[in-house]
Amino acid sequence: MKRTKREFRTIIERDEDGYFIASVPALPGCHTQAKTLSQLQKRIKEAISLCLEVAKTNISYRQRLARFAYEPTFIALETIEV
Repeated sequence: MKRTKREFRTIIERDEDGYFIASVPALPGCHTQAKTLSQLQKRIKEAISLCLEVAKTNISYRQRLARFAYEPTFIALETIEV
């Protein structure tokens, strides 16, 4: 059976130590970090796959998905001076 590919929006930030951090709002608790963007991309794919595997068998995680998951819509990035 052919596996259907799914797309997930990922939010990527850089922390004060220079690490890239990725999170997937559609999968609560799905996040990872890496020193480079290429490492981050590999790791977030692994994290997504793990979350999807857990969702198949763990009813409490599926309930968290129903309550807390969302697909972000990008609006803007602003710098505010105060």
